[in-house]
Parts: sequence; C-alpha cells; structure tokens
Amino acid sequence: MKLLLVEDEAALRSTLVDALSQGGYVVEVAANFAQAYEKIKLYHYDCVLLDLTLPDGNGLDLLRALKADNSPAGVLVISARDGLNDRVKGLDLGADDYLAKPFHLSELNARLRAIIRRRRFQGQNHVAFRDLLVWPEQAEVLVRGEPLALTRKEYDLLLYLLANPGRVLTKEAIAEHLCGDAVDATDSFDFIYTHLKNLRKKLQEKGAENYIRTMYGVGYKLSME
Repeated sequence: MKLLLVEDEAALRSTLVDALSQGGYVVEVAANFAQAYEKIKLYHYDCVLLDLTLPDGNGLDLLRALKADNSPAGVLVISARDGLNDRVKGLDLGADDYLAKPFHLSELNARLRAIIRRRRFQGQNHVAFRDLLVWPEQAEVLVRGEPLALTRKEYDLLLYLLANPGRVLTKEAIAEHLCGDAVDATDSFDFIYTHLKNLRKKLQEKGAENYIRTMYGVGYKLSME
C-alpha cells in the first residue's frame, strides 16, 4: 500500500516514515503544502496522512483538493489541533478519521489499517478471491489453504491486483504503486514483468488458476471470469 505523509515536523516525519516503512508501506513524504499539492495532483495514494498546520498553507485545503478531484485515497488527519470544531470540520470535509497529536504509533497503525480495510477491502480483514485467501495485516497468502511464500514486491503486486479486481492496471500505475516517486528515475518497467512472471509461477505451482491477464500494450488485470 502506498501512503503520502504530509508533515512539516522533520523529527516526527522521520519517525513515522521509519515505522510505516517497517510495516510494509511505500511511504512518500511532503514537508509543506506546495510539495503535498504537487504530489496529490501527480500521483495516486491508498491513504494520505495529513497534518493541518503547514508553513505555507492549510491542510484542509489539500483535503478539499483531494475531494474535488474525486481521489479514491483515504485521508487520516494527524494534527495538534484537537478542538471539537477542528475534528468536526475535518470529518465533514471528507476525512476518514482524525487523530490528535501526540499519538501512539500503535493507534496510528490501527486507524490506518481500518481506513484501508474500508476503502480497499469492503471493511473485511481478509481478502478472498477464487482460490486465494489473503490476510493483509499479517501479509499472509493462502492458495487452496496452503501458505504461499512471496517476496515483498510480489506480495505488494498481488495485493494491488486484489484491491482492483477486473480493472486494467497500467504498467505506469503498477510501477508507481510499487516504487513510489522513485519510479521517475527508472528507465523501463521491465521489473514489473519479472515480478509478474515470478508471482504467476508461484501461484500456479500451488495449483492456482491463471487469473492474472496480460493486456498487451497496456498492463495487467485480475480476471473475475
């Protein structure tokens, strides 16, 4: 899952990036309003962790911009502004949740997982697709009841496909999801083919059907048929 962390406090930003990255998230950062605005206009995220008090703007205006663009990203406000009016305003503007600073990392992670469950997996803590069963919070994959060992990238790729069943995912979108902003520095998307090939091979060795379809010249799709 790919996150955007909008936070101007460098020490907190660094702590959160380390903690969230260790949890398996791809984490992009913005230290101010201008950086965050550019990123939400250029890239897609599963969830945005949004500070409200930024040196060059109001985080609520970023929330308004996300909603105006019909962004599918979840939004978790993390702010020292913990008054009732601030919380109500943030939620009324479309934030999924509001967490006042200071907070425990365990609570932040729990609220983040809840948003992703609601946004991506219909509120379920597991994903069932044909002969696959995935438990995202444990990063556990079962094929016909048997555990399947995947690399981090293979697992992220599978989860991205499962979050978008029946939808054609372009190579650009997959690369951005797996690599974050670093995708801008890549010369080609050949690494996607390598991860897909290995994922398919591992699934088929466990007896799974071949439901990852190649859409030639476009990308890949998890077939519902």
